[in-house]
Amino acid sequence: MITHTALKGLGIALITPFTDNDEVDYQALGRLIDYQVTNGVDYMVILGTTGETPTLSEEEKAEVTRFSIERIAGRVPVVLGVGGNNTAALVKRLKNDPLTGVDAILSVVPYYNKPSQEGIYQHYAAIAEASPVPVIMYNVPGRTGVNMTPELTIRLAKDFPEKLVAIKEASGNLAQMETIIKDKPADFLVISGDDGLAFPLITLGGAGVISVIGNAFPREFGRMVRLTLAGDYDNARAIHHQFLDLFSLLFVDGNPAGVKSMLNAMGYIENRLRLPLVPTRITTYEKIRQVLDGLNIKG
Repeated sequence: MITHTALKGLGIALITPFTDNDEVDYQALGRLIDYQVTNGVDYMVILGTTGETPTLSEEEKAEVTRFSIERIAGRVPVVLGVGGNNTAALVKRLKNDPLTGVDAILSVVPYYNKPSQEGIYQHYAAIAEASPVPVIMYNVPGRTGVNMTPELTIRLAKDFPEKLVAIKEASGNLAQMETIIKDKPADFLVISGDDGLAFPLITLGGAGVISVIGNAFPREFGRMVRLTLAGDYDNARAIHHQFLDLFSLLFVDGNPAGVKSMLNAMGYIENRLRLPLVPTRITTYEKIRQVLDGLNIKG
């Protein structure tokens, strides 16, 4: 079982590239995985929101997982998205799936059915009991419709220290994140779910970021994360500021449309998404190209 420290630094919320005929582009996926690993990412997250997981069939999810684990080949830890709003179904999967090659799972707060805080507690308690690997909880109220409070996060971290080892916090609320950092158990990790908040969160005691923009810039963004973790805030801040314009463009037309536009402009993938998601508007794409040209950052 991996240690908590293996989940510090830069994690990549890996996209799923598609071909022009709407199939998973495994050739592009393999290239992208190699690009991430050779540029020093700390771990990879497969089948998260950025991977357009809701639009993949069960067969495709299984094959993307198998292919990615095989291509990563133990070079960095693998985190697999295993979430949902049916607790019993999740528990059954965790008990029956050996999760071969998976070092940890990322499991989102149940969405759409909007459970109470006690319902969220019981959901994660059941996952903690069932999961054979460590669990990163994932709070993203903008997508789930419910916020997991700092008090609940800390309660879960204290009650299940061996399994609930971290939270990916994408509430956008730095005060909430700081409260968790202040009161959490020493080994529990608070990971940014927003690229634009990675720098300030790490300065407050956060452990890193699960990044979208890192798909395109693993080396540069990873350097910012590591400099911040090392306390070199001036140099880290300079890189953070360098990316500010891209942060604002990243989500203007939704995720992963922005980062797929970036990767397409850099020549890595086809600019394809699956409905109901669509590519960025032409105006956004051209702004992204202009910012990329100004950065003069190459893969």
